Amino acid sequence: MPAKKLTKWKIFRKALMLSIGSITTAAGLEFFLIPNHIVDGGVVGISIMLSYLTDWPVGILIFVLNAPFWYLGYRQIGKTFAISTILSTISLSFWVSVFHPIPGLTNDLFLSAVFGGIIIGAGVGLIIRTGGSVDGTEMVAIILDRKSGFSVGEIIMFINLFILSCAGFIFSWDKALYSMVAYFVAVKVIDLVIRGFDESKGVIIVSECYREITDEITHRLGRGVTLLKGESGRTGKDCPTIYVVVTRLEVSKLKNIVMDIDEQAFFTINEVQEVMYANMHKKAIH
Repeated sequence: MPAKKLTKWKIFRKALMLSIGSITTAAGLEFFLIPNHIVDGGVVGISIMLSYLTDWPVGILIFVLNAPFWYLGYRQIGKTFAISTILSTISLSFWVSVFHPIPGLTNDLFLSAVFGGIIIGAGVGLIIRTGGSVDGTEMVAIILDRKSGFSVGEIIMFINLFILSCAGFIFSWDKALYSMVAYFVAVKVIDLVIRGFDESKGVIIVSECYREITDEITHRLGRGVTLLKGESGRTGKDCPTIYVVVTRLEVSKLKNIVMDIDEQAFFTINEVQEVMYANMHKKAIH
């Protein structure tokens, strides 16, 4: 019984986050971009341009154009992703239609591009972080990635640059340029929302004084340390490699700990995208 209640809570929380993300995205579109003929990338951008040409509601077009990609999402990524995407798309279409009669908050194109991009990026980032999507071009990129030499990110960029360029022919070239500003702002905010503000760093340390360093990290930073079996290429002696994950603010202190013990130590620092504590049922995305 407790597991079932927990599952229901997770489903409710997921649906709530997807809905909040959709409402936020719709607000960014209707309050800033659409009234000023500034487009976003992907299916949403196509919907804005088609709405201008055909007088069809943007909300309806977002729903109709995304629908064919739901099956691809199910086949390529999974059932949970497909359901989350359907819910996100329906919610976005609904809220865009609800907000549509409301006039834009500003007529300044630059302010509309920047703040529209920020709000849309926050909404889409929340949707992606929760496990959904509102853009069918991502599924197309995944399929083309397997049949071409380009990555998913490169394919999405090419598709969106083409869509944003079309805005120059349909609206005007200054609107197309502002659309690019909005798109790149949104991409940066999406990345920030997905990764989080508190970035984590994965640090690999190679030192013959690994025992002393391990003890100091555990004592002074309170961080768990993993020792990876290794061998020194120079001496042939056993030399376990230290691996530890710290926050961005702890990197400087970690460096001081290592250098105080062994000035000849070698270490690398890499960004960590996600940290999970499976035994504690906690998940933090960085």
